Amino acid sequence: MKARTIETKRGARCRVLEGGSGAPVVFFHGAGGLLADNPFLDQLAARYHVFAPELPGYGESTGEDLLEDMLDFTLHGGDVVAALGLTKPHLIGHSMGGMIAAEMAAIAPNDVGKLVLVAAAGLWIEEHPIPDIFALLPGQFVELLFQDPAKGQTLLTGGADFSDMEVFKEFYLAQQRRLAMAGKILFPIPNRRVSKRLYRVTAPTLVLWGEGDRLIVPAYAKRWAGLIAGATVDLIPNAAHMLPYEQPEAFASAVSRFLG
Repeated sequence: MKARTIETKRGARCRVLEGGSGAPVVFFHGAGGLLADNPFLDQLAARYHVFAPELPGYGESTGEDLLEDMLDFTLHGGDVVAALGLTKPHLIGHSMGGMIAAEMAAIAPNDVGKLVLVAAAGLWIEEHPIPDIFALLPGQFVELLFQDPAKGQTLLTGGADFSDMEVFKEFYLAQQRRLAMAGKILFPIPNRRVSKRLYRVTAPTLVLWGEGDRLIVPAYAKRWAGLIAGATVDLIPNAAHMLPYEQPEAFASAVSRFLG
């Protein structure tokens, strides 16, 4: 994947990973952003023209002050698609990115090809409350996100040596910047009433989930599918919330079967 920077009409500057050829696919990341290594994007790029934009506040992307609420995030997603020159791309959203992609598909249903929601945030089931990620200790965070916490810790930190205080400081500040941005639509709970608008989604939709997800449990997959007409559910074994990173081949295979 190669990186380039685009600018939206509103003035946000966003770093975009891009690779492959074929039908356009736009991937929206979760609250943790894109990691140092994103093998599932390479898997998808073997078959599609993949674009993975980083939200303002993530990596080298700027324009945090332009996005204040869910509508801003949603319109920003549309602005990014327009800046990339894409017409009716397929959208994939993971976790927080799933909520953004679903809102885009609801607000502009004719502008989306197919929709893939991966462990998407945005709904709320009283019997299955979603933990407050902003109140978790680092160890708790990793245990909720990954089937294998030890492997997950390595993925999240990129193998950084935290005995070097400068390395730790840089990682910590970047993490706080990401969480501050995500908090605008996830804190205190990730419920911005998208459920009221999902009746507008006309894009064929796949709801993709890790069977071992402990952050947003698989009961939410059924709820998403029940709210979007014709949506189907695919549960992937041996994966938790970070399904694309834990099972990149299974993830890419499921998406490819759906997108065609």
